[in-house]
Amino acid sequence: MNSMNHPDPTTEAARVKDVYPQAIGCIETSSIARGLESADAMLKAAQVTLLTATPVCPGKYIVLVGGHVAEVTAAVAAGEAVAADTLVDRLVIPNIHPQVLQAFTATTDPGDIKALGMIETFSVAAAIIAGDEAVKAAQVNLLEIRLARAMGGKAFTLLTGEVSAVRAACDAGIRAAKTQGLLLGFTIIPSPHPDLIPSLV
Repeated sequence: MNSMNHPDPTTEAARVKDVYPQAIGCIETSSIARGLESADAMLKAAQVTLLTATPVCPGKYIVLVGGHVAEVTAAVAAGEAVAADTLVDRLVIPNIHPQVLQAFTATTDPGDIKALGMIETFSVAAAIIAGDEAVKAAQVNLLEIRLARAMGGKAFTLLTGEVSAVRAACDAGIRAAKTQGLLLGFTIIPSPHPDLIPSLV
């Protein structure tokens, strides 16, 4: 399945030796130059794997790393210090759900889509947090976490499952995004029209 986020090497490093990271961390900056500097500081500060470091719209920069919780926490702290006043958002998620990493590249098989849920956020970090909370809260499949490419800096999490599960998952993801203060919107669509599905995968 082609990625809706192409090109995005996020999961390539994570799949080394078929081991997914225990935790992931993200720094999101309003400056590309400062974001690059933050990425370097993060990698020098701790034993983490660089999952992605790339500019995103509208001229922001995101750095995503994986590894053990303590190492990821140290790396994010270093990146946050360097980002300083350009910091847009940051996160550390211990015990990251494996579906989150698959959702970065939109490689989840959607199967029989009974309902769709979407959580839209103002930052990449908030979308990742929302997706992780959602998939941990209910029996759903994450179809994609779109990382602010060609969307004016916004991001979203798209998931599917039974209607009740999608509602429960979205509720959890929405609460998480609200905690970040970066929730933009959400929707739940029971029985989406079949013609809509090809545009999602």
